[in-house]
Amino acid sequence: MDALLLLLGRVAGIGGLLLCITAVVLRLAGKYYLGTFQLATLLQGGMAATVLGCFFLLLALTAQGKAGRSFPRE
Repeated sequence: MDALLLLLGRVAGIGGLLLCITAVVLRLAGKYYLGTFQLATLLQGGMAATVLGCFFLLLALTAQGKAGRSFPRE
């Protein structure tokens, strides 16, 4: 399960970063649209994917800490 969370986090983070970079580079080039998508929408999608990747990686980190415990903490 940890390996899956790590993979999902990395893929979502890298994909989001690529979407953000694409939106910024095209906007600096003076374009407002990529096909039928407005570049602001593409940037927001990239930010959302990056945040989702951060949450997956955070879940993987916290799951590793819980797996080592054999007794409940009070």
